[in-house]
Amino acid sequence: MRVLIAPDKFKGSLSATEVADNLAHGLARAGVDSVTLPLADGGDGSVAAALAAGMRSRTCVVAAALGRPHHTTIAIDEATAVVEVANTCGLATLPRGVLAPMTASSYGFGEAIRHVIDLGARRVVLALGGSASTDGGVGTLAALGYTFHDHDGRRLTPTAADLHRIDVVCAADAPDLRGIELVVASDVTSPLTGPSGAAAVYGPQKGATAVDIARLENGLDHLVTALQRSGWDNAAAHAATPGAGAAGGCGFAGLLLGARIVSGADYFLDLLDFDRHLLGTDLVITGEGRLDQQTLTGKLPAVVARRAAPIPVVAVVGRNDLTCPTTLFADTYAVVDYAGTDTAHDPKRTATQLRHIGAQIGQRAHTYRPNRVVHADGIN
Repeated sequence: MRVLIAPDKFKGSLSATEVADNLAHGLARAGVDSVTLPLADGGDGSVAAALAAGMRSRTCVVAAALGRPHHTTIAIDEATAVVEVANTCGLATLPRGVLAPMTASSYGFGEAIRHVIDLGARRVVLALGGSASTDGGVGTLAALGYTFHDHDGRRLTPTAADLHRIDVVCAADAPDLRGIELVVASDVTSPLTGPSGAAAVYGPQKGATAVDIARLENGLDHLVTALQRSGWDNAAAHAATPGAGAAGGCGFAGLLLGARIVSGADYFLDLLDFDRHLLGTDLVITGEGRLDQQTLTGKLPAVVARRAAPIPVVAVVGRNDLTCPTTLFADTYAVVDYAGTDTAHDPKRTATQLRHIGAQIGQRAHTYRPNRVVHADGIN
């Protein structure tokens, strides 16, 4: 029997590679061989998934969210590079316990983009999860040579705190990106502004208060107006595009640079050659940290299940918050049901339970059929 293990990360606990390896360990205990394919959906963990699939690792020095230089990792092959916000200037690069909604910058992300272009990448995949800032992408643009000026012509620091002061945007020193394909791989559908925009939806996760959110919203609106004044006639259309609000507006910056926005899950399945890995497969195991209604509308486990059909797909998750069963998966296991508590911040315990679940799946591997839902407690 051929089993393909193709999960996303368990955010805050284990990487996709660690999830896959622990499940494979459990399957092996049950005498079942497997192949692992750690996946990503365009968010944090995308570089790690690309490396696990065979792309080469390169390091470069970029600015963390608050400007401190640090080493980050990118993934690259002959023509394609994957860079991510999370490991350049995301929440993980902030000092422990610190959130900086008004002063964090996406500058380091732009530095990583420039680095891979200098290395010769002709296609750059922009992975936008895990951001610390809501700067509208001005930090990213600044690292690529864009400058921002106030009404008196003074050059401004590219942070969210100064968005409302931007009067003129200049691209005189920006690189020529003709011939470079930029791809924003994201399943975030938020526009830049408004009640479903970057500040309103994701600002609180980055420490923004109600006062901060109002200021950020005003600043992002001001940025769009300044861009229009400076010759970007399509700025408002870009701001309204689903996905522009990803990573605090880095999706918007990507659109200004000429990027196209695609489904992160589908794009990474193609990038990591998921369909080839399916050949000859009898069972697929996928998963993520939390299974909920959003999963069913296009997050990675659901996309895996639909792409794999009619091969049965088992979902292994940290916790299952669905209020009713779904026939999308042949079986669903939740770590919390075995551990008796949420292990989202306990990697060691999560790994132990994943090995146990892997063994259980291995013992039942030959019985799975498509469209059969079994809860983790074994009740049909």
